[in-house]
Amino acid sequence: MDIRTVGVVGAGQMGNGIAHVFALAGFDVTMTDISQDALTASVEKIAQNLDRQVGRAKLTEAERDAAMARISTTPTLTDLGKLDLIIEAATEKEVVKHAIFAELLPHLGPQTILTSNTSSISITRLASQTDRPERFMGFHFMNPVPVMQLVELIRGIATDSATYDALEAVVAKLGKTSASAEDFPAFIVNRILMPMINEAIYTLYEGVGSVKSIDTSLKLGANHPMGPLELADFIGLDTCLAIMNVLHDGLADTKYRPCPLLTKYVEAGWLGRKTDRGFYDYRGEFPVPTR
Repeated sequence: MDIRTVGVVGAGQMGNGIAHVFALAGFDVTMTDISQDALTASVEKIAQNLDRQVGRAKLTEAERDAAMARISTTPTLTDLGKLDLIIEAATEKEVVKHAIFAELLPHLGPQTILTSNTSSISITRLASQTDRPERFMGFHFMNPVPVMQLVELIRGIATDSATYDALEAVVAKLGKTSASAEDFPAFIVNRILMPMINEAIYTLYEGVGSVKSIDTSLKLGANHPMGPLELADFIGLDTCLAIMNVLHDGLADTKYRPCPLLTKYVEAGWLGRKTDRGFYDYRGEFPVPTR
């Protein structure tokens, strides 16, 4: 399977990061999104990030220009159909992902591999609604994609070895490291990370510590680069809640019950950095704890 052309569905934070690393590695990348404004902003963000890499002498100007030339956009999802590899990086809602794959199906080439960047949803279930479950995988990048070295590769129950081997080779070409995860709720990273974040929110909810004291304790006491509440804001509280719900529903264990305070923040629309308020308020010069 010689993968040369890549489609990215979704021009958000994950989508633009995925397009960035693929273009830099020599793949031709086409991005699509329901919002033309999101596509325009995504290309601008990629250009800014590549410029930053040039400024730090991580790239040459020629490498930056070549990468930007490999990126194109389209508002029409079905334009991606004939590409070698499609990476769905839309919102973490299963109904949305099913709708994307259903629209793509009649337009796919026989060689096309379908993947999802989902951080928690069943790959087997997503694949079962397509015409190629053997050529469907979980392809989970970490955020921010250009910086983080890990990619989780998740086989569905029907994924064949050729598909897995092809994506393992792609990860190597990107200069990243792959980890094989079985198709169980939240896979490896989020199966471990999200309950820790949820427990930090319970610690806040129960009054054991403030936002500042909890984050300071984990940064200095466990040598974490970010505190768990700061990290939750970075990830997005709606995404954290969605993953906890997948864990709770999929494993039927009360230890994965989302903290009511997390639910309350999401109901308020305080989703973290992307809305300027979460466990911190980002509207001023410096982040200020909201509790």
